[in-house]
Amino acid sequence: MNAIKLQRKFPELKQEDIFQLINNFRNIDLDDKGFVDKQTIVKAVQDSGENASYDQIRETLKECGVDASGRVELDDYVELISKLRSGTSKNIDVKKSKIVVAGSTAGVTHTINDEERTEFTRHINSVLAGDADIGARLPFPTDTFQIFDECKDGLVLSKLINDSVPDTIDERVLNKAKPGKTLNNFTMNENANIVINSAKAIGCVVVNVHAEDIIDGREHLILGLIWQIIRRGLLSKIDIKYHPELYRLLEDDETLEQFIRLPPEQILLRWFNYHLKAANWPRRVANFSKDVSDGENYTVLLNQLKPAECSRAPLQTADLHQRAEQVLQNADKIGCRKYLTPTSLVAGNPKLNLAFVAHLFNTHPGLEPFTEEDKPEIEDFDAEGEREARVFTLWLNSLDVDPPVVNLFEDLKDGVVLLQAYDKVIPGSVNLRHVNKRPASGAEMSRFKAVENTNYVVEIGKDNKFSLVGIQGADITDGQRTLTLGLTWQLMRRNIVLTLKSLSKGGRELSDMDMLRWAQDMAKKGGRTSTVRSFKDPALATGHFLLDVLNGIKPGYVDYDLVTAGRTDDDKHLNAKLAISIARKIGALIWLVPEDICEVRSRLILTFIGSLMSLNLGN
Repeated sequence: MNAIKLQRKFPELKQEDIFQLINNFRNIDLDDKGFVDKQTIVKAVQDSGENASYDQIRETLKECGVDASGRVELDDYVELISKLRSGTSKNIDVKKSKIVVAGSTAGVTHTINDEERTEFTRHINSVLAGDADIGARLPFPTDTFQIFDECKDGLVLSKLINDSVPDTIDERVLNKAKPGKTLNNFTMNENANIVINSAKAIGCVVVNVHAEDIIDGREHLILGLIWQIIRRGLLSKIDIKYHPELYRLLEDDETLEQFIRLPPEQILLRWFNYHLKAANWPRRVANFSKDVSDGENYTVLLNQLKPAECSRAPLQTADLHQRAEQVLQNADKIGCRKYLTPTSLVAGNPKLNLAFVAHLFNTHPGLEPFTEEDKPEIEDFDAEGEREARVFTLWLNSLDVDPPVVNLFEDLKDGVVLLQAYDKVIPGSVNLRHVNKRPASGAEMSRFKAVENTNYVVEIGKDNKFSLVGIQGADITDGQRTLTLGLTWQLMRRNIVLTLKSLSKGGRELSDMDMLRWAQDMAKKGGRTSTVRSFKDPALATGHFLLDVLNGIKPGYVDYDLVTAGRTDDDKHLNAKLAISIARKIGALIWLVPEDICEVRSRLILTFIGSLMSLNLGN
């Protein structure tokens, strides 16, 4: 677009201004491509002396005519400067705790909690400092929205996932820009696929978040995703399997099975109250908002955990904000001043308070360890069926069952979740009038009603030709592991089969052998020679066959220089991890972990192939 056309389009700018802006844009567009990415423009304008903040420039750019590609061209740049100079630009007050930002659709807005943005940015700066790939970009400013732009290439979020749940993503498959260059939309999209599918695989509830949302820097969606990832890492160790001393928190007449069923947040509240009771403090907490907002319970908790460092002096301070600051000063003395500010404490921000308490537990649990003599008997984490239970839990939660499943065997006992899953996988299979609902009070359903539900679960399964010989509803209600896993697996497998049927030519229902033949054909298509006889073939443990299938689907995606011979356990694990990350990179939703491949868990490997097949048929 030449100067004359720009002058006509933006008459409020002088001719000399137009020429200067054209020259400025050329200096920004160093490769002379005719366009620049949004983040580069925002930073360039911020450094150019236009007297506008990063956030103001960023938000104003949303009002300009940038097309769907996200490329800022010369006329977009001139429009941006015109709006900034005319005073019609969007102004953001970052001092407010709630900030309204524009949505992707005209007239739609979203609210961002700025204290959450600030604290989560601090967390990212802390845990990713020194990273080989992104360390040079840190620290990100905590007083601007730059964090959302920094997430667009998927690298920051991938690193954050691996910090929360180590080894989730094989970072060898991530697309990384060469020095002085940026990733294009295609390579950023692949990284975003890895982020979204990996976040789901570690148990994050990722609803309505797509690759383009990350690339476009959609603030409310990215902030929500960041919180889910951080939360997953903070709560991952609040588990009796890692902290047997949590057994001390069991209440009278409560069984270990009932305690294990509690979500981590409830265990944290139980832990909090255990220490308040030990301190002879009359109050208790039932939430991470109003019950902690006056700082009193925090004061007592910190004093109980570390009496020498944390006094109860804050209780004598009347002003709530001053008291909150004193509470956080106490936390600082024991290395736990993180996530909370005085303002967010007094406001009762539930996310930041939960993060603060979880960090406090992870640093100073304050529970007397057990001796070998009185240590409770707790099942080994890798017990038979545990990994299948993990995969089935994630799958059920992906169906948006309510409430979400925490402990598979406990949460399926009353049949409610399984009946919801039936209704979603096989629409019309459940008559809701025959379903007993859970009591509104939150109490457990009576055994009689629970067995009625689980009998109905078995009946529906038989009506749909599930293999349920010898299974009764009472087996599920009693938490019989093998039978519960068997029924849930058949429901998950039916979900895979029906998805493939809807995508296949002629709508034919596919068998396990059909899926195996498809996988073998894909491996041959890529020019590889590996083959397997079934989904139980020990040869699957090397990871070679799955990598060859991926190579057939997307030639060139498997770098065989990274593939090991698969002779040792470590080599097999590396291949399995590589296969899982490549599958997620091309858009497949994979639930299993490398150990499932190395140990040839046939059911879970079938889900891997089913997901790849669904992706391939759907394209």
